[in-house]
Amino acid sequence: QLQLVESGGGLVQPGGSLNLSCAAPGFHLRYSAVGWFRQAPGKEREGVSCIAASDGTTYYGNGVKGRFTISRDNAKGTVLLQMNSLEPGDTAVYFCATGGPCWPPISSREFTSWGQGAQVTVTS
Repeated sequence: QLQLVESGGGLVQPGGSLNLSCAAPGFHLRYSAVGWFRQAPGKEREGVSCIAASDGTTYYGNGVKGRFTISRDNAKGTVLLQMNSLEPGDTAVYFCATGGPCWPPISSREFTSWGQGAQVTVTS
């Protein structure tokens, strides 16, 4: 199992943007399927987005389509999640994960390596 590290969380006003990054120290994520998940207090962990290992196909959860974009930074070996038009409902701890398949619906149960999470808070 890999150790993943998320960075880029923070506090933002509604309508603002944040970028999250997922890295695996000592390992290049370029050829790995990577998923982003989030968990709000009292709620189950939900799939936000994933990027496939084979061809870079991307999938998004229904609540973030058109606002979030997942991509790879191949030079750095990281996976990014660009979040625009943020809403209070996006407030959660965001996790990246690998070791699982990327196809809809994006299920956390099949991913084996996880980061510690990054807090994203959207509030006015």
